[in-house]
Amino acid sequence: MLICYNKSIIVISYFIMLKQNSVRKGVITVAGLGTRFLPATKAMPKEMLPVLDKPVVQYIVEEMAASGITEVLFVTGSQKEAIEDHFDRNHDFELYLKKNGKLDRLQPLIELTKKVRFFYTRQSAPLGNGHALLCAREFCGNEAFAFSDGDSIIDSQVPVIKQLLHVYHKKNASVIGVQRLDDSEEMTKYGNLYASQTTDKKVYRVKKLVEKPDIKRVSPLGLIVGGMRYIFTPDIWKVLAKQKPGKGGEIWVADAANALAKEKAFFAYEYEGKYFDTGNKIALLKAAIHFAKKDPAVAKALFS
Repeated sequence: MLICYNKSIIVISYFIMLKQNSVRKGVITVAGLGTRFLPATKAMPKEMLPVLDKPVVQYIVEEMAASGITEVLFVTGSQKEAIEDHFDRNHDFELYLKKNGKLDRLQPLIELTKKVRFFYTRQSAPLGNGHALLCAREFCGNEAFAFSDGDSIIDSQVPVIKQLLHVYHKKNASVIGVQRLDDSEEMTKYGNLYASQTTDKKVYRVKKLVEKPDIKRVSPLGLIVGGMRYIFTPDIWKVLAKQKPGKGGEIWVADAANALAKEKAFFAYEYEGKYFDTGNKIALLKAAIHFAKKDPAVAKALFS
């Protein structure tokens, strides 16, 4: 009996540990003003600009949902109500579509809203993405969480957040997604990551991040922050809370990540996937072309 009792304790402890290590919450910051897309974004959030038939932010939510995230918090700003409306169910509209044989066009979004619960909070002032992330502290509590901005789409067979979660579960530490570039001049356009290699393939121990270094100081490993994808442990909150304003007088996630890397183990993973920054007109157009080529009907009409 004593042996069975001890085994029960071990099993219960194991499942408690699994629950503690599971990541079910995601945070997406969408408080930016979108001035690069004016006048289109005067009354519409830039995150709602379409890439084919879906807004940018839906691609990000789909990535989170496919990675096991079940609760998503949007940190919004003014005039972002369209994001809330998009992820809300409109049963009258769905009934209309069903009667007219068009519900299939909305079905993927309906299924997404069944998988994920959505929450919203507003950033009181444009004080940087670090300040925006700090607005999510109460929502996340003492749990690890996934974090993304609202601009970047990453097309991959295995969702990038899921790839990062695999590293998180092995290391039990914060993880950032990175990509490798061979062109030093191109690297100056991105945040660069300086790190040491580990025994795990494509996993690095973070030393520091530098935003857009000059060509003589780019990362010797060729690592850039391609798409803002993080898995953060709750350690980030204490760092963010005392983070001083940086460039432009704003609080930045990258600065807090640097500070965290000095205090705790922090890893980077060179993920598989193609990254699209949709934060400017050319980048948004490139993303649309990429996904158009993947759609047989659209590709045939456009490129044949």
